Amino acid sequence: MARIALVTGGSRGIGAAISKALKGQGYHVAATYAGNDEAAAAFTKETGIKTYKWNVADYESSKAGIAQVEADLGPIDIVVANAGITRDAPFHKMTPAQWKEVIDTNLTGVFNTVHPVWPGMRERGFGRIVIISSINGQKGQFGQVNYAATKAGDLGIVKSLAQEGAAKGITANAVCPGYIATEMVMAVPEKVREMIIGNIPAGRLGEPEEIARCVVFLVSDDASFINGSTISANGAQFFV
Repeated sequence: MARIALVTGGSRGIGAAISKALKGQGYHVAATYAGNDEAAAAFTKETGIKTYKWNVADYESSKAGIAQVEADLGPIDIVVANAGITRDAPFHKMTPAQWKEVIDTNLTGVFNTVHPVWPGMRERGFGRIVIISSINGQKGQFGQVNYAATKAGDLGIVKSLAQEGAAKGITANAVCPGYIATEMVMAVPEKVREMIIGNIPAGRLGEPEEIARCVVFLVSDDASFINGSTISANGAQFFV
């Protein structure tokens, strides 16, 4: 019987690549999105992957959405917590609203996504949690105190969940992408993009599919002894 995978922010960018890669490996995939109905509909039409709309920053919405996914597809075996936002500003100009919005989505959103499925994973003796963090959660980044804090916090969640879940057959791991050729990165001015690439020893941006392949491995049976770990996929830009 095919396992059920939930990918938050799974209809665009890195999330879309993850959703498609998991489906390609035979998983039943549900992808969430926050607000772009048109993009979600196009994604479902292209891939056949059903999309669900809710705000991961809200616990009750997440709980209700997850219940609907499980009613439609079955108990969730795999969670890929990918949904995230940026509200960049130098710290001296950052507003409390910019701080809170990023914390609520990128950090609390992981709790809201994993917490409702955790008891079922424990009962069934199997679970795979993969959190998409970031190179900037490892090294920090100018103008991203809020974002870097959440992505560093996500790594703490992984290490703690790994210890709590290991005896119940649950693994929790993270992937820290570097700069990836998503719509967001490709939309920056060419000179800025060239400067970014100049800081990557590999000499190029990563591809969303390269992050997806990391996730496919981490949720597989082959990775069952890997727990609490972080894969850094950044073209040798930063080492931990």
